[in-house]
Amino acid sequence: MPEKRRAIWSWALIDWANSAFAIVVMTAFFPAFFKKYWADVPDMTPERSTFYLTLSLSGSSLVVALLAPLLGSIADQGNWKRKFLIFFTVLGAAATAVLPLASQGQFVLAGVLFAVASIGFSGNNMFTDALLTDVADARSYDRVSALGYALGYVGSGGLFVLCAAAIGNPAAFGLAGPVAAMQVAFWVTAGWWVVFTVPAMLWVRESAGTPPAGSGSVLTRGFRQFVATFREIRNDRRILLFLAAYILYIDGVNTVIKLATDFGLAIGLDQGALMKALVVTQFVAFPAAILFGRIGEKWGAKRGIMAGIVVYAGVCLFATRMDSEREFFIMAGVVGLVQGGVQALSRSYFASLIPAEKGGEYFGFYNMLGKFAAILGPLLMGITALVTDSRTSILSLLLLFGGGMWVLSKVRDPAPAPGT
Repeated sequence: MPEKRRAIWSWALIDWANSAFAIVVMTAFFPAFFKKYWADVPDMTPERSTFYLTLSLSGSSLVVALLAPLLGSIADQGNWKRKFLIFFTVLGAAATAVLPLASQGQFVLAGVLFAVASIGFSGNNMFTDALLTDVADARSYDRVSALGYALGYVGSGGLFVLCAAAIGNPAAFGLAGPVAAMQVAFWVTAGWWVVFTVPAMLWVRESAGTPPAGSGSVLTRGFRQFVATFREIRNDRRILLFLAAYILYIDGVNTVIKLATDFGLAIGLDQGALMKALVVTQFVAFPAAILFGRIGEKWGAKRGIMAGIVVYAGVCLFATRMDSEREFFIMAGVVGLVQGGVQALSRSYFASLIPAEKGGEYFGFYNMLGKFAAILGPLLMGITALVTDSRTSILSLLLLFGGGMWVLSKVRDPAPAPGT
């Protein structure tokens, strides 16, 4: 296999690797077991457990948001993107492996371990994004980014099916019960994450770093470059507008992904049906992400993102009237059609707006806002659920989708890449 093609596929396998955590732990089984196992204490209501879950999600996002821009600048100054990728992979996988050791009722410990694992996942994602400009040229950003998300959905979907089968019928796998099956599922996910990141560790190479930002250690130069990049972004209206739009609409997307299971349980749907619906989402998202990559190349990434936002707004409205498993399956399928596409095109669209040699720095800010964008949505839903009810809480996301689409419409598209 040619070296460039091998690098692209190795990079795309990172999404295959870390998406296992996203679906098996973050989306499916941690919220379910948090509510029914770790938060199984006297006087705990569904609304309170939702609030504690969203607190863990928001706390981990805040940590990454505060660190991401500086880490990105340090990575570019020291050519450390791969090193940081390895560090956050190990951190996230280790916390995932330890998480099942929290006993029933220990919701604080479980929340803290989940937050650490989420920090590893977020940092891993940040440096995966930053390496896009190292493995692909500008003409192929949309297609390569979509390939990563597509592999992520099909790979993690396969692992999720296996884990869901074990939790649904633990005796068939020689396990004592659902809790034991959950523990094994988390351990397998941690191993999966590490193993499929190894190709990127071996074959993804970073381009030459940015010129040194003065003298001193890499930390000093990284901080100096962080300040310089902040000034560059502040003076670039197009990037500012995109980041403002992104922080709004991706907050809604992240919230739907992370709280879908909790929302379904809160309105009384069966956990087994929710797990099956997530499988539908995964496998619908695989071809849909590839399709969105082609849409981005043909009609532009911004148009593709805006189409996805419209669908998400419709999903929020539909969810307020949903009261059956069949309707949840429909909603899951519709979300699957646009979920990977919005994420993939957002990554590639931002890559087309920034200097390719400063991927770490700029994607540090991109991921900073992406993590702040995982704070407001869960808190909006959590607080709205406490004030009104769980079903109505999802309408709060319309503020994020509507505002994001309006700001995105103001962004001027970059000039076409040479050769397109």
